[in-house]
Amino acid sequence: MRLSAYFLPLLKENPAEAQIVSHRLMLRAGMIRQSAAGIYSWLPLGLRVLKKVEQIVREEQDAAGAQELLMPTLQPAELWRESGRYEVYGKEMLRIRDRHDRDMLYGPTNEELITDIVRGSVKSYRDLPKMLYHIQWKFRDEVRPRFGVMRGREFLMKDCYSFDLDKPAAVASYFRMFAAYMKTFKRMGLTPIPVRADTGPIGGDLSHEFHVQADTGESELFYDADVVKLDESNIDPTSPDVQKYIANWYAATDEKHDQAEFEARVPEERRRRARGIEVGQVFYFGTKYSEPMKAVVAGQDKTQITMEMGSYGIGVSRLLGAIIEANHDDNGIIWPEPVAPFKVGLINLRAADAKCKEACDDLYAKLQKAGVEVLYDDRDESAGAKFAAMDLIGLPYQFVIGPRGVTNNVVEIKNRRSGEKQELSPEAALALVAGTNA
Repeated sequence: MRLSAYFLPLLKENPAEAQIVSHRLMLRAGMIRQSAAGIYSWLPLGLRVLKKVEQIVREEQDAAGAQELLMPTLQPAELWRESGRYEVYGKEMLRIRDRHDRDMLYGPTNEELITDIVRGSVKSYRDLPKMLYHIQWKFRDEVRPRFGVMRGREFLMKDCYSFDLDKPAAVASYFRMFAAYMKTFKRMGLTPIPVRADTGPIGGDLSHEFHVQADTGESELFYDADVVKLDESNIDPTSPDVQKYIANWYAATDEKHDQAEFEARVPEERRRRARGIEVGQVFYFGTKYSEPMKAVVAGQDKTQITMEMGSYGIGVSRLLGAIIEANHDDNGIIWPEPVAPFKVGLINLRAADAKCKEACDDLYAKLQKAGVEVLYDDRDESAGAKFAAMDLIGLPYQFVIGPRGVTNNVVEIKNRRSGEKQELSPEAALALVAGTNA
């Protein structure tokens, strides 16, 4: 993509309304624009990252055995009345009445709707287990939306729901998804901290939140520094000791924190207290929805068995803010390669110079042919403006070609994360990024 043709409305100054780093940088980097309080339009650069994050989430859900469907944003209120949540959910739920005077709502979550779908089709124990997910926009009418996409009213969410025959099978589904979440966040360059958590309005008696450490996090975390040793490849969802394995490392939000237990279990040098950004949560809640909604199957002996359920959410749009909070410097964003909007930013230092243009156009074409995502700054702007723009949007590699480079047949390459620079031939520069193309 040539930057001269790309819609990338950069801002030089920090917007006054942006209180945290990710909000400031997403606005300055031309990723989002506010449409209303807590509601954002996703501009081309932001949408590219959103799609990268969404695809990683999708791949790990598929790998865990979940099947993708798509449920609507609007839901009939009668389903929520069946479960008993319609009147108690709170003002965060946007309630709507259609032209036929039927009560509707803009879904904040989908437990009721997926339960209705499954109970209408799954009739026998032979049809279980089932694990279904979708990636869909949600709406929660936050009283004080702030921090950009970190706490917006409209947000993109992956929510998955498991249906099992009994509690042991349901708990196995829970920990299968737990392991999938660890892999998902690590693939994005994040270090997830899974903590014991309250179940809130979703319900149930087993829940973990996944946090990314950041000073702007809304939750206070208490955890063992060795929690990074929690290896998802060692999680056997069917083992009776799976909960013990995960509980080896103390980690809890302030709501679940026990200071005496913390001090007894964790050596002082490994105790950590920090702020965290929640990026996902998993729940096992048994028959909380299936019982009132009569989601039952015929057992082997023909008796009626109420399905055991769990739900598993990831804030897809929220993840972008969390990734930026964990990956930035004073000059801008530093994208981990798997979620970067482009892998390479190609900078022509002298756009009016015919030889520079020829060298840049040639390398640009070769990068594209090799399947490397590249943003080519071919604008007639100063070198300083081009370097600042590339640092701001945070692409992993910057390829710089100027008159001296053309003369010497070299490309200056800057690694955005380390800041290290080197000069390579155009062929070697191409091989560097094509050989590691994510």
